[in-house]
Amino acid sequence: MAAMLLAATLITGIAARSGAQTVPVPKPAPKGRDGVQMSASDGPKGPVTTGATAAAPPNPVIPDPHRNLPANIFATFDANQKAQAAKVSSYLSSLQTLVGNFVQVGPDGSKTKGDFYIQKPGKVRFEYEPPNPIDIIADGSSLAVRDRKLATQDIYPLSQTPLRFLLSDRIDLLKDTNVVNVTADDLFISVTIEEKQALIGTSRLMLMIGAKDGQLKQWTVTDPQGYDTTVAVYNLDSSKKVDPSLFKIDFTNYATPPG
Repeated sequence: MAAMLLAATLITGIAARSGAQTVPVPKPAPKGRDGVQMSASDGPKGPVTTGATAAAPPNPVIPDPHRNLPANIFATFDANQKAQAAKVSSYLSSLQTLVGNFVQVGPDGSKTKGDFYIQKPGKVRFEYEPPNPIDIIADGSSLAVRDRKLATQDIYPLSQTPLRFLLSDRIDLLKDTNVVNVTADDLFISVTIEEKQALIGTSRLMLMIGAKDGQLKQWTVTDPQGYDTTVAVYNLDSSKKVDPSLFKIDFTNYATPPG
């Protein structure tokens, strides 16, 4: 169970086991785009890259752990910051599916790798490479942290994780979220979202987009205890059709522990 909680904390920013539910707590997913239908793929489940050869895993950029971000919900930004935030919003809104690989760096510096699948709105799957037995699955309303070895899983409301912003069908970051920081340099455009929840605490999500190619590079989740976990993504493919069954939460073969 400790491994499952750790995975939930690292990927999603969920802070405590007490947040798990014995049954899903649905939250209506954003309405999908009109006329866009995703179909199941008959091909292999593994990510397909857009390039001729698969890229090597990147070295994630680890944020300064002593950084002090503003927490003012009335933060104002100059015209350049607004333009950069709009660029990130436009890119995220343009995505419907995204498949690739990831490298995760935990608060202790440990690295794990795996594959991920996104189908918007609200659906994601992270599959960790063995020997890590964890899968994380969001079906649009609930999020399951599954231990394949123990055949158990914890269920959380998707609304408890800041990753839901990444999974929104369409989003205007400055209007729809509490953006507390926008920065840009030659490598990255970075947008930091802060969220305060009464029972959970304050969490942050920092999205980093490539300044040159405009593609998602990584995100960092800061949990309410202040611990950072960074997930860098690579070998991205936004054209691959994703099998909808990847996002189904299995309540039959995986037991949900009592709260």
